[in-house]
Amino acid sequence: MKDFVYYTPTRVVFGKESEEQVATLVQQFGGSRVLVHYGGGSARRSGLLDKALALLKRAGIHTVELGGVVPNPVLSMVRRGIELCRNEQVDFILAIGGGSVIDSAKAIAYGVCYDGDVWDLWAGKARPQACVPVGCMLTIPAAGSEMSSSCVITNDETPHPLKRGVNSDLCRCKFAIMNPERTFTLPPYQTAAGATDIMMHTMERYFCRFDDMPLTDALAEGLLRTVRDSAIEVLRNPTDYRHRAQIMWAGSLAHNDLTECGYEKDFATHRLEHELSAMFGVTHGAGLAALWGSWARYVMPRHVNRFVQFAVNVMGVTCDFADLERTAMLGIEAMEQWYRQIGMPTSIVELLDRPVTDEEIATMVQTASRGGTITLGSIEALDTEAMTAIYHIANH
Repeated sequence: MKDFVYYTPTRVVFGKESEEQVATLVQQFGGSRVLVHYGGGSARRSGLLDKALALLKRAGIHTVELGGVVPNPVLSMVRRGIELCRNEQVDFILAIGGGSVIDSAKAIAYGVCYDGDVWDLWAGKARPQACVPVGCMLTIPAAGSEMSSSCVITNDETPHPLKRGVNSDLCRCKFAIMNPERTFTLPPYQTAAGATDIMMHTMERYFCRFDDMPLTDALAEGLLRTVRDSAIEVLRNPTDYRHRAQIMWAGSLAHNDLTECGYEKDFATHRLEHELSAMFGVTHGAGLAALWGSWARYVMPRHVNRFVQFAVNVMGVTCDFADLERTAMLGIEAMEQWYRQIGMPTSIVELLDRPVTDEEIATMVQTASRGGTITLGSIEALDTEAMTAIYHIANH
């Protein structure tokens, strides 16, 4: 078991009337001139954007709007936001949407306080030193950015888009307002992709080199089983408040490091998927589903016991003590069957409707490995040969 520090400073306001507190919360954290940042789809469909703007106006809070955030948020939008915030003397940023909007808001918040080119922070040339305070009103449970220290941005100004992440406690949201009713209008595909991302945030921590923290395991396994079952229920009945609430809360717990306590996160599948979504613009959750089974098959033979535990405790597979590797493989197959059940792909071909070329694989490996200078993962360090093999296994 690893020593750990657990830090989750975000104030969570959860429930049917939670948005009513937005103006009070903004003022509590010093906001008087607020950038309201959103994508445009779920924020408008759910009615949350109009509601928030009205509540802020009623409280006498000056607002300026910036919409249009896209999935896999881009650097060009971040630059627009930084300029707008500086011109309007913004002192607080309110993100209304899902992980893409929240990450874009965090990046803008970093950039307002940074004198150089904001991309320096993602290129590894500098570390964040300050950040405009950020709060959020969640409409898409998936990324967990509302309680995490992470911020992922795609540089759309380079010949080959680069998707990179920065982690710092400076960007953690001051508050997160979560009303499960605001997720009722999510399309089925977005709901399924979000549930996949939530599961993966936990699985990236669960599959690790350590196995001596049973309490953390129990928390992770309970979360995984809950999302597995609740996703099916909300796809059947989109206005099922109880199951929408389970998914929304699970999304936050999956990525606020709770299921990492005592362990060491892997995130190799995430890093491999970042190259897929950067190159092809696919939905992040769908990309994760397309790759996970191939990653699992590649690493499982050397970590059989961990995969057996997952198969039995999460996926409900009966353990075959005479053939543990068979049990582990049945767990992987059961996970892929769940992906198919909720409409997610289990291969690159299903994701893109075509196989990727050897040249495209080589480019993704080159970018993921920073030109062969780094490995990915912690349960097993993946070099360029391993990355190439996993992409090829998934390319069917």
